[in-house]
Amino acid sequence: MRIVYLSLGWLLVTIGLVGAFMPVLPTTPFLIMAVACFARSSPRLEAWLLNHPRFGGPLRDWREKGAVPRKAKIAAVAMMTISYGIFWVATSPPALRAAIVAAIMIVPAIYVVTRPEPGA
Repeated sequence: MRIVYLSLGWLLVTIGLVGAFMPVLPTTPFLIMAVACFARSSPRLEAWLLNHPRFGGPLRDWREKGAVPRKAKIAAVAMMTISYGIFWVATSPPALRAAIVAAIMIVPAIYVVTRPEPGA
């Protein structure tokens, strides 16, 4: 299982790094999952991510307090709203489908907004 977690951790780091350069792909959630995989496979790589100068702070905040910075909350909810707007305009969905998609998107938005903020 160690090899599986190690491989999955590296895959998630790769996806997270791609997300750092593509605005529609989030970085931090993939790195949070990578840290969890490395915690089960490689303490050295787990420490590397947790102490990374750019990504370490948010990862530690999440691990210690489940905290999400306000800027990240705003970005996440804004991207969900924009995505829903594109879905609405591009597909002209029937009312039931539009309501289902809205409900599916509102649940994670509420989750993100209700997380504590670092330092709070």
